Amino acid sequence: MVIINIDGQDYQAREGQNILQACLSLGLNLPYFCWHPAMGSIGACRQCAVVQFQNAEDERGRIVMACMTPVTDGARFSLGGDKASTFRRNIVESLMLNHPHDCPVCAEGGECHLQDMTVMVGHRDRRYRGRKNTHRNQYLGPLIHHEMNRCITCYRCTRYYRDYAGGHDLAAMAAHDHIYFGRHTDGVLENEFAGNLVEVCPTGVFTDKTLVQHYTRKWDLQSAPSVCVGCAVGCNTMPGERYGKLKRIHNRFNAEVNGYFLCDRGRFGAGFVNSPQRLDYAAARNADGSYDAIQPDAALKLAAELLQPDNKLAGIGSPRASLESNFLLQQLVGAGNCSPGFSALDHALIPYTLQLLQQSPARIASLQDIESADAVLVLGEDVTNTAPRIALALRQAVRSRAFELAAELKLEPWQDAAVRNLAQNQRSPLDSYLSAESKLDDIARHCIRCNPEQIADHANAIVSALNGGTADSDSASDIARSLLAARRPLIVSGSGAQSAAVLEAAAAIVNALHRVNPATMISLSVPECNSLGAALLSSDVSPSIAALAERAVKGDIDTLVILENDLTRRCSPQTLALLYDNISNIIALDALDTATVSEAALVLPCATFADSEGTLVSSEGRAQRYFPVISTTLDRQPGWYWLLQLGRAARRDDFAELLHFDAVSAACAAHYGQLAAISAAAPLHDFVSHGLKVPRQPHRYSGRTAMRANVSVQEPRQTQDGESPLAYSMEGLNRDQGGLLPFVWSPGWNSNQAVHKFQSEAGGPLRGGSAGVRLLDETTDSSGSPAAKPGLPETGQWLLVPRYRIFGSDELSVRSEVIAELAGEPLLELNAADAASLGLGQDDALCIEGAAAIAVRINDSLPGGCIGFSAGYEATRSLVAGSRVAVSKAVDWASSRSQIISSDGGSRHV
Repeated sequence: MVIINIDGQDYQAREGQNILQACLSLGLNLPYFCWHPAMGSIGACRQCAVVQFQNAEDERGRIVMACMTPVTDGARFSLGGDKASTFRRNIVESLMLNHPHDCPVCAEGGECHLQDMTVMVGHRDRRYRGRKNTHRNQYLGPLIHHEMNRCITCYRCTRYYRDYAGGHDLAAMAAHDHIYFGRHTDGVLENEFAGNLVEVCPTGVFTDKTLVQHYTRKWDLQSAPSVCVGCAVGCNTMPGERYGKLKRIHNRFNAEVNGYFLCDRGRFGAGFVNSPQRLDYAAARNADGSYDAIQPDAALKLAAELLQPDNKLAGIGSPRASLESNFLLQQLVGAGNCSPGFSALDHALIPYTLQLLQQSPARIASLQDIESADAVLVLGEDVTNTAPRIALALRQAVRSRAFELAAELKLEPWQDAAVRNLAQNQRSPLDSYLSAESKLDDIARHCIRCNPEQIADHANAIVSALNGGTADSDSASDIARSLLAARRPLIVSGSGAQSAAVLEAAAAIVNALHRVNPATMISLSVPECNSLGAALLSSDVSPSIAALAERAVKGDIDTLVILENDLTRRCSPQTLALLYDNISNIIALDALDTATVSEAALVLPCATFADSEGTLVSSEGRAQRYFPVISTTLDRQPGWYWLLQLGRAARRDDFAELLHFDAVSAACAAHYGQLAAISAAAPLHDFVSHGLKVPRQPHRYSGRTAMRANVSVQEPRQTQDGESPLAYSMEGLNRDQGGLLPFVWSPGWNSNQAVHKFQSEAGGPLRGGSAGVRLLDETTDSSGSPAAKPGLPETGQWLLVPRYRIFGSDELSVRSEVIAELAGEPLLELNAADAASLGLGQDDALCIEGAAAIAVRINDSLPGGCIGFSAGYEATRSLVAGSRVAVSKAVDWASSRSQIISSDGGSRHV
């Protein structure tokens, strides 16, 4: 630490910071625009000007930019003097020359960083009366609204989009006072992280289009700490609610996980919460297949009949349901009768992935760890589409070489322009073995395309080279040398390739590396938000869905309870037929209407992540808690609550003892030693801060009576939440409770930039600690091998390879209108040579094993003999990754397709 003097007072500051960061860390208000803690300093906006003095005798000083000036021992500065204050006020006035007078109708109003900084510098009256420069706005797709006239040319957007996120289709154009930030032409922004422009932009140039269409001011949004359910990374979020509807998702800072940024699936994919396909009422099925809504008490009475002690029970859990819900289902039906709810392939792969993580001597990498890696090897996992936030972290990892060069010249890492100019195109090595092209190819050194079996072979060659042997290719030798030379090597893989051999080879590389470098790290992706949690609850006796179907045929199942799982995404039609034809008593719990729900005798409507609490385990092995932002309405209840009621209806004494969610979580922790720490993932329901619960509503929240004036002009008592440490109220203190952060606001800081007021230092971890607790940090001694791989079809020469999409492959996000718009149609991909051998062109289609025709796309990055299929789409659900199939060209596809398109006016996305 060093001592600096600011306006006559001495402060301690951390050496290596710049003055702006030091001032913000000390709680001093200093305005800024272009600086961002994740992107460093460029000194473009000139807003953070301070006066620096040479010594105590210097009374004049000189103006410097705080974001570009390093902290040095004994340095003297003035923030509040007339010289600096006038300079900053004049800068704001110049920025406002062309800024419109539209704050009341601007979507950023009330959380605008420009508003905050304008007030902070004391600028109020406009003297300029001339014409303003105006610009034409662009269509940037269904996610982002563009209003270029509000721009103050801070360059944050292009620095984030191009330099940080790796996008190419957004740029600064023109010059002088006509600079334009946009695309070369109207069109959808191509980067998967474009939505972060909403929070990066300090004004209203880029705003959330989904919020603009159903607008609510920030101060009228009710918020809560939550966890993204779009994939298994476990990004922290702050959903905002008004009128009982989910309005938006904002990033919730977690220094160890997502930092300041989300992917677009996580930000815009929660529209399913407001879907018209949400289930509102409990329902019982009639003999003709129709359903009647029934009261919850009647539903539980019917459930009691189906769950009688002499009935043979079974259950199917879900990798998208919470730990607590899955645990209660398992307790209700018995561990040996409860399937974790994976697909046939994942039933073998996900537990094996967990086993490899538990046995690995290497550190399981957090996103923060991934960004620090200085050599990366990706095996078989297209993380941009399966775990997008990891891909963004890898883009930062390849800059490790730049920071090493900067350190040699004593350049601080926040000197962004200087560090980038110094490094030019030098990067830390990132090498990938994938089945087709990836969005990370532009930063990869070696991009090797091969099928999963060949990926495993190449990986084993790298293992041989790491152990001192010879590799069978130059690339394998080169990669082995890079990994051995690295200080923090990282191996990235996962279940995306649907290959146990790839996972096993990745673990072998990690083990070989760790013997010579204890700093080696591993990251294995899994498909869904609680895949790892479901695996932690399963065991050798946990049956697959297919095994339950076999039991059903034998008459060993009277009642089946299905928890938040659409089985059409997990099993073949044949397996489903065996279940449905042989089990008449099915109880389905889900939030959305699905084909599985339509087969149930009793339907219980579940809450989503937005109106329930629960614990999820991320691919890092981090248990994190999400809390409701919307109080439950109609008959909707959390899955764990319904299961508690089912247990009590079945007269189970162990269920009667569980009175709160915390008790369920504690029972789960007590039952499974590997989950013992989950109770520490978040404060308990009786937590209070200064005598009150943490408020979900900011102190300016308005309209509590007006919102329901159509019902009554009297304001009812606020909903009481007895299950969480948060209150549906403005009363309470939102400060320093770490991971329990529902929103960010501080006096003078209304925008999301206020987060630094909650950090231990600007850009550092939250005061009170980061959310969640890691479960897998201790290596286990157990050994084993992957479960038997289900038999795969071997009827032809073509190998099926899954091709994931960030928009379209996920079950829940595609229920959001804007994500569905971007999802497009499913495709079959193969290279030009293979297509020619089948007589195929771009406008043709293929039939696989006689199934419905699917459009073909020529993709020369695919290896020969492989057909890539769009994973997760209804048309491709019958396709099994890793199987070899026979194919045939679809007849009259082009003409029939054109007729379909023309019949709906050409509106279909093709």
